[in-house]
Amino acid sequence: MKTIDLNCDMGESFGVYKLGADDQVIKNISSANIACGFHAGDPQIMDYTVKLAKEHGVAVGAHPGFSDLNGFGRRKIDVDPKELENELIYQIGALQGFCKANGIKMVHVKAHGALNNMASVQKDLALTIARATKAVDPGLIFVVLPFSEMEKAGREVGLTIARESFADRAYTSDGMLVSRKEKGAVIHDPGEVVERVLRMVTEGKVQTFSGDDLTINPDTICVHGDNPEAIALTSQIKAKLDKEGISIKPLSL
Repeated sequence: MKTIDLNCDMGESFGVYKLGADDQVIKNISSANIACGFHAGDPQIMDYTVKLAKEHGVAVGAHPGFSDLNGFGRRKIDVDPKELENELIYQIGALQGFCKANGIKMVHVKAHGALNNMASVQKDLALTIARATKAVDPGLIFVVLPFSEMEKAGREVGLTIARESFADRAYTSDGMLVSRKEKGAVIHDPGEVVERVLRMVTEGKVQTFSGDDLTINPDTICVHGDNPEAIALTSQIKAKLDKEGISIKPLSL
């Protein structure tokens, strides 16, 4: 039976501010990328989301980003590499602590937002993230965009790689994500998203913004938790994959 991991960015509420429908989306996915307090989240939210994942048998990964609560980690920031490496170790280690406290093992690391986008094309930044991940736990799976500097960096430092595709984001012809500033960068129609995901899983391909076919062969597929349609998207994706005999399982299985 063919399998795929379905992941979602979670734990992105902060204090009294609520973002996402984690309690509902968690029922439809196999992996949760949990914010670590820098772009979103806080200790209480981190602990709650880890508990939620454990309750539903969902694998947990750290989702570290730039120190940018006001910009939700989606603004480009110029950070000293060593300073950034320490901040990443801090974030990944914090979530690992909550996993240990709740009796589960942290499985993966996936960089967030602008950090992930920048590192996908900047070798030095990609290596900084990879080194920080390995420093915390060399057994962690490194989630990366295919063809990116992140994929190369993960392999260079000896991490296990998981290639990620995005269910609800448009792609450029070179395999990068279309900027959120562009109209159509985020796909909101559940029907379109479901068909894109099915093709990603069964054919290993996705249609780009310009209409070309791009070969991606994903190990995991992401739906953004802050997408207002996240509940409908994950529910319909899960139903379609189940109907096609495709099993949704965490990367660690």
